[in-house]
Amino acid sequence: MKGILNATGAVVLVLLLITLTSALYTLEEGSQAVIVQFGRPVGDSITEAGLHFKLPFVQEVRRFEKRLLVWDGDPNQIPTKGREFIWVDTTARWRIEDAKKFLENVASEEGAQSRLNDILDSVVRDQVSSSELVELVRSASWEVPEKEALKDIPKEREAELKRAIARGREEITRTILTEARRIIPQYGIELVDVRIKRLDYVESVREKVYERMISERKRIAAQFRSEGEGRSAEILGEMEKELRQIRSTAYQQVQEIQGVGDASAARIYGSAYNKNPEFYAFQRTLESYEEGTNKNSVLILTTDSDFYKYVKEANAGLVVEIPSIGVLKSSAAKMIPAAPQTMVRDDGSHVQDISSAGEASEAKE
Repeated sequence: MKGILNATGAVVLVLLLITLTSALYTLEEGSQAVIVQFGRPVGDSITEAGLHFKLPFVQEVRRFEKRLLVWDGDPNQIPTKGREFIWVDTTARWRIEDAKKFLENVASEEGAQSRLNDILDSVVRDQVSSSELVELVRSASWEVPEKEALKDIPKEREAELKRAIARGREEITRTILTEARRIIPQYGIELVDVRIKRLDYVESVREKVYERMISERKRIAAQFRSEGEGRSAEILGEMEKELRQIRSTAYQQVQEIQGVGDASAARIYGSAYNKNPEFYAFQRTLESYEEGTNKNSVLILTTDSDFYKYVKEANAGLVVEIPSIGVLKSSAAKMIPAAPQTMVRDDGSHVQDISSAGEASEAKE
């Protein structure tokens, strides 16, 4: 009998432990819970962490996050007020404010994400479509750059940069947040913040923007090349001017130095030749023999010309060599009759008397 009592006590104790375990539950920090009985929420949401009680076997606990949650929408292609098609990528931070209402309306975080997609995408599309692209990009506190920063910007782009905007990107995001907050609380959700992560042109518009950017860069590069070529021509002109001035100055100095040298040489030569005028006349005559004739020239002279004065006065049998006219014996000069005119060839091969009737006397070496 005692064994049966002991076994019964053990079973009761186990049943009590199981019942107690089913009736107790713990709630962690950062979580909140809703008690569900037969599939329906009962009571208020439980938000305090610690040990809590519920009806065993009848009620169950549904736990939800109390911390901030992240919503990242898919990028959408939206036209702006100026009909520029752009990709808009937004993100938001939200949390479960009323767990009971949240459970009744969306049931889970996946359902909440789907509902946020519908609400936020619609609000973002409305605000982007009613705003200019420049308002989506700039902030309200944006200031026009200084003149130095605008010197390479085309005139039409400069006017666009200086244009005042009605509202900036911050105001647009605040408007999106305000409009979404009017709808979301009915789902037990608190929308904390909304931000535009990225704005980008669609592919077709992006290509046109790139082409415009390339054309602007090419225009600026051509302007720089033109200015560089103008500056280069200016520098080359100055260089040529200075070079001509240097050459002119150098030529003037050369002429002055050469004139001084020639005057000094003439003075020295004059002083030297004045000491012996006869030798000077002889030397000049020999120089004229060398400089005044060449192999293809013909001289027509009279026999009493002073040009061959020293040749005629040479002693008999003395050979006088005259540069560029060959070798001529003094006896040959005696053979030339005292005719009015005589032709002498440069090679010294013969001398012909023009006054005779074609008779010729040769003076060969």
